[in-house]
Amino acid sequence: MPSATLIKPPPIDSSKSPIENVLDLTTLVDIGPDIYTNTRPLWHPPGARGIYGGAAIAQSLAAAQMTIPPPSLSNNHAVFLIHSMHCYFVLAGDASIPILYHVERVREGKSFMTRTVQARQRGKCIFTTTASFVREGSGGQKTVDHGWDMPEGVRAELEKGVETEDEGIKLEKASNGEEESGAFESRRLGIMNNDSAHPHTKRTRQWFRARGRISPSSGPQAHLSALAYMSDNYFIGTVSRVHNLWRFGRPATSSSETTALAPSSTLSVTTTNPPSATPSTSRAAHAMALLESVENAAHPTAPSIGMMVSLDHTIYFHRPREIRADEWLFSEMESPWAGDGRGLVLQRIWNRKGVLVASCIQEGLVRLKQGEDGAMKEDVGKGRGESKL
Repeated sequence: MPSATLIKPPPIDSSKSPIENVLDLTTLVDIGPDIYTNTRPLWHPPGARGIYGGAAIAQSLAAAQMTIPPPSLSNNHAVFLIHSMHCYFVLAGDASIPILYHVERVREGKSFMTRTVQARQRGKCIFTTTASFVREGSGGQKTVDHGWDMPEGVRAELEKGVETEDEGIKLEKASNGEEESGAFESRRLGIMNNDSAHPHTKRTRQWFRARGRISPSSGPQAHLSALAYMSDNYFIGTVSRVHNLWRFGRPATSSSETTALAPSSTLSVTTTNPPSATPSTSRAAHAMALLESVENAAHPTAPSIGMMVSLDHTIYFHRPREIRADEWLFSEMESPWAGDGRGLVLQRIWNRKGVLVASCIQEGLVRLKQGEDGAMKEDVGKGRGESKL
């Protein structure tokens, strides 16, 4: 039988946070230079066509970071940190076999360094990214500065309730039934302008953070990889949410459930991503279906998603040093365009202090079920759900 890792996974490192353990890489020096593989099995979300896309994004970044020279006398103690990465999802990632990450050192400059990474399975590229690293302080003492302000009131909402045990209705928290086993948690807020007839004017919002504390010894790179991992959470799904489309089906819920969850403007949900799927993942699927039934209550006959797959993913890290992935980060997403079976989503991410620390862009395949019976046409394929790879 195939193995999910090339080498038997070591015991969980208790000195590191769950997300550090999930993203841990093993260097394959005996195979070739700058080749890495996942140390532990990767997560395959329920209903998805492949592994969680954030894993490929984050582990590719982690692999690239491992090839960046550390500060030393030879480079005048220069520190290079990621400022942008442009990714393409090529094939569905198989969680049952290991991934090999091949890093190419494209450029070694004084102010910028460039890396390309290919994630490969069975000899084929399933994911590719080009990452650019900038030397800290290379912009000079005088710089041009501005940044999008965090929406008003959201920090007050966090202080008021999101960290308490009674902040509102919580759905099933983890796919394996144990909240503490997830690598990160997110709290989805209601859709802004959800009554608008124009999907591009709506905004979806969430708070998220890595569980536990990222170890100081891992440096800022661990926080950047963790942000990359979490940035893929509910990303392309924004298209279906602003169009009130059905992804998880229409669950048979009791009136008490739907009553308790209304109104959607104050709805929050906590979700996690376990290291592996278990039979309990059905509870998470039911939780998402329940949430969807609340948001789509006014659109019971809306179309259903037949296939949703991420095509690409771009992250701009504006303030790498101000990213603390184990502290609450606020995300706001919007979809400026959708058509021809695709959708585009923009995401802005602020830290708890209100500083815009990152911006993300993703385009994805968004196809509706076709035909009177809701069955998809053959050329659409059998994928379903918010697949990532």
